[in-house]
Amino acid sequence: MISVENVTKSFVLHNQGAAEIPVMAGASLQVDPGECVALVGASGAGKSTLMRMIYGNYLTASGRIMVGDVDVASAAPREIIQLRRNTLGYVSQFLRVVPRVSTLDVVAEPLLLTGTGVDAARAQAELLLTRLNIPQRLWQLSPTTFSGGEQQRVNIARGFAFRYPALLLDEPTASLDPANRATVLAMIAEAKARGAAIIGIFHDHAARDEICDRQFDVTTYTPGLAA
Repeated sequence: MISVENVTKSFVLHNQGAAEIPVMAGASLQVDPGECVALVGASGAGKSTLMRMIYGNYLTASGRIMVGDVDVASAAPREIIQLRRNTLGYVSQFLRVVPRVSTLDVVAEPLLLTGTGVDAARAQAELLLTRLNIPQRLWQLSPTTFSGGEQQRVNIARGFAFRYPALLLDEPTASLDPANRATVLAMIAEAKARGAAIIGIFHDHAARDEICDRQFDVTTYTPGLAA
């Protein structure tokens, strides 16, 4: 479902004489439906960079990134938008939403974008918010006013509202208490069971060991860090 093939990435520092900093070389990774793979490696090794390339936020210098039948590395912007709408979900560490939009509608939006009716989308959003212990009194408020842990749970509810065939998870259990952490791990396990291909970054090693099928060491493909 996700195939990273010989991917290379550099950053150009335009404020330092266009100095080029290589951050990844020759990275290759395959993730099958129903599999969860953890990206591991030292801080700065490129875990988030690789995830952002898979999502299409960063361009690759070379190589292919196939998600389903779309090569993210060469896809047009409209293809990336369509891929994110129907195929590839992303739970980041930070909630980015339009101010003054209610929490209920923030969570329901991915379903609405794929053609689900308003009532059904909001019903699914209510189920997820309840499961993640977001009090009903907060559902009509903007999540921009919430605590870090509450925002993270809203982010997770939004990311799991639509049944994406592929998911990217960046620290999904960060800022969570034990009960909500267990709920999130259960949701990831359910996504695997229905066939989602998942790539995650987990600094919570116990969570990583519990939910991931294997690890992918990004350091191996990081110039200057690789052994």
